[in-house]
Amino acid sequence: MKPGSSILLVLLLLSPGAVRAVEGYRVYESTAASVNGEVLFVSDVAREACFLGCAAMPGTVEEILSLRQAGDRLILDTLALQEQRKLLLGAVDNATLEGYAREAESRMAACSSPCKREIAPEETREWIRRKLLLRDFFIRRVAVFVDVKGDDVRRELARRSSSPGNDAVPTREEVREEMLDERIAQEIRNWQTRAASKSRVILSPMEDR
Repeated sequence: MKPGSSILLVLLLLSPGAVRAVEGYRVYESTAASVNGEVLFVSDVAREACFLGCAAMPGTVEEILSLRQAGDRLILDTLALQEQRKLLLGAVDNATLEGYAREAESRMAACSSPCKREIAPEETREWIRRKLLLRDFFIRRVAVFVDVKGDDVRRELARRSSSPGNDAVPTREEVREEMLDERIAQEIRNWQTRAASKSRVILSPMEDR
């Protein structure tokens, strides 16, 4: 490490909007956060916000987030990917990646936001790869341990059947799938909360946009 580089890192963390010379260094990128020593840049956060705003992931809808909100999402993803690398859990099938990447590129091309001009096709592909890796990681790490008992499904069916004005009662399997999805989503949030509580996350002052 060059002398003074630790000082430069501090300056980057404290001054996210700066592009200036600092003791002979030129700051080209600003830091948004440090997650267990892994640095996330403001450009990473802006790219995340753009992908989410353009609904680049097939099967999703547009999410308009501030930089801070997108940063929070990226931090949680980073925590999961760090755990994935440690446990070697999760994988991405090449055929699946190709299909998702092609559709994601089409979605980005159709997106009306000017932010897409800052994103190269290879960045879209890498983002999709990371999202698929995260999905598979959570299937192996969380979803596999979640179940819905028959009694729970019967109670939920009875509740919906007795609700006034509820003419369209779903099937037993539909209710089970809905309950399973909800429980998996909640367990993933629980996992993220635990992971964040055990991690060292340093945030930079970053104005919402």
